[in-house]
Amino acid sequence: MQIMTSKGPVMLDLSFIQEIKKRSGQAIELCYQCQKCSSGCPVAEHADYHPNQVVRMIQYGLKERILNSSFIWLCSGCETCGARCPNGIKIAAVTDALREMAVKERALSGEKNIPLFHNAFLNSVRRDGRVHELSMMAQYKLRSRTLFADLDIGLKMFKKGKFAFLPKRIKRLKEVRQIFKEAAKQ
Repeated sequence: MQIMTSKGPVMLDLSFIQEIKKRSGQAIELCYQCQKCSSGCPVAEHADYHPNQVVRMIQYGLKERILNSSFIWLCSGCETCGARCPNGIKIAAVTDALREMAVKERALSGEKNIPLFHNAFLNSVRRDGRVHELSMMAQYKLRSRTLFADLDIGLKMFKKGKFAFLPKRIKRLKEVRQIFKEAAKQ
């Protein structure tokens, strides 16, 4: 369904809330916009939308707008929003579902390199069972074509031992890889 707004036509996907509820396991319809989630969000001031606005856009079926937002990529998953929610809505779980959908639908993000970073992170976890920062950042820098951006910070961190040169794999790596295989089936 399409509606006209002051910014032009907007597509509404009335099945969007059901899809997010299914993917995230969260009762989105319970949100009554108290804004407690947004008042504690550490990334709200840097994103295009606040957590309560994201939930409202899901309720209204603004799928395209939210999948193309920067919020879904800037959310750190700290769960402050969920801890503050009087109805127990875990927006971090909702954000994970939105990220999955955005990747699957190849939505254009408001933050063009964040999906690349997200994928580099997941690839590192899939390969080693945990994040190996050095290889993750190398992959990200190559794909984003920002090889020399932040190089000075990276070198300082390396000199202080913040980056392990070689990855340390976990003991139960097969189980982590199985989780990725199961997730890919969905």
